[in-house]
Amino acid sequence: MSQDTHVGSSDSAPFREVAEVSGHIIDSLILPKILDAIKAAGGSFQILKIDVGQNLADPSFARIEVRADTEEKLGKIIKTISAHGATPVLKQDCRLRPVDVGGAFPESFYATTNQRTEIRVDGEWILVHDQEMDCGIVFDAAKNRARCLPMCEAVLGQSVVVGHAGVRVTPHERNTQSAGFEFMNSAVSTEKPKGAAVREIARSLFNIRRAGGKILLVGGPAIVHTGSGEYLSWLIRGGYLHRLFAGNALAVHDIEQAMFGTSLGVRLDSGGIVEAGHEHHLRAINRLRRIGGIRPAVEQGLLTSGIMYECVKNNIDYILAGSIRDDGPLPDVVTDALEAQSLMRAGTRDIDFCLMIATTLHSIAVGNLLPAWVKVVCVDINPSTVIKLNDRGSFQTTGLVTDVEPFLRALVEELKSLEAAP
Repeated sequence: MSQDTHVGSSDSAPFREVAEVSGHIIDSLILPKILDAIKAAGGSFQILKIDVGQNLADPSFARIEVRADTEEKLGKIIKTISAHGATPVLKQDCRLRPVDVGGAFPESFYATTNQRTEIRVDGEWILVHDQEMDCGIVFDAAKNRARCLPMCEAVLGQSVVVGHAGVRVTPHERNTQSAGFEFMNSAVSTEKPKGAAVREIARSLFNIRRAGGKILLVGGPAIVHTGSGEYLSWLIRGGYLHRLFAGNALAVHDIEQAMFGTSLGVRLDSGGIVEAGHEHHLRAINRLRRIGGIRPAVEQGLLTSGIMYECVKNNIDYILAGSIRDDGPLPDVVTDALEAQSLMRAGTRDIDFCLMIATTLHSIAVGNLLPAWVKVVCVDINPSTVIKLNDRGSFQTTGLVTDVEPFLRALVEELKSLEAAP
């Protein structure tokens, strides 16, 4: 099927470029997004050719002529629609420029998305590794390898992609098969059945563990405050968590609970306030600073239960990223923000599933590091957390608005049922 479409009053615009897009561009609404982006930027378009797949598994194809009044406006439009997978028909190699200032990119560097990306070098398309949003692309000619690079890690002489010529983006397509997470087609699930949501999450965790995949948990201190630490400990022992990202607070209050039975001075078993209990978190930090950290505390018998204890006993890697608000902090906390970011970046490369629970800042930070094909579930009592994640570009995030304790309790129950099933 072919169709011509004229939009706006600039059909005689002198600056034009033809772009193509293919895949599940209809059911994933990629084509409408591209056309809307062209109009919103003040351009116009003509659909030169469109082929619509007849079955769910069939891809579709569209060739679009993009028009603009100025060359600058056309360039901005091409830049915008390239993020949705529209690639200019004119076949060009990417343009490379050397880093001339350490810790900075050349002007007009290509800013990456979290979508699968390739660059064209000597007529061949090369996959960009370590895909991440808001980075540049560095190309190593000796290894014929391209990867995403954070700006602060740019080194003099590295070859960086500039402009959009020779860059191809393949949007992550919506799964058209009946599978997990169909229960929540909207980004934030506030009124949909929580039981169905938890069952699908449990099934995903169960299948990933069985397949030998990796699961990351990004957690906040509310996990401890709500008395949910025992459920998280069970997930660690059961092999359902392989990496933990958190801040100083989750670890401190978990250790406080293990040593004193309180969290922020409140007894978790009765809810009663303990006299001078507000000092407990400081005393817990002090004990670990005196002994040298979490692992020495476990090995020497000072720490005998809790989330951090289970991480050490089960060889679960954890990264605790500090902030200006931290007391102490614990010796294990990484207080250099860029170092923490680099460690987290490396820790996300082999992740298949990310579960974010009750932490806005850490969730957004980790969401920025994940490629689009890693499924993310964000559980928080505040819907704004997942809204912010989607606004930042982590569109693969599914949100479940609920309190931490009932979610984790139900999740553990569902996983136990799956394990008990024949």
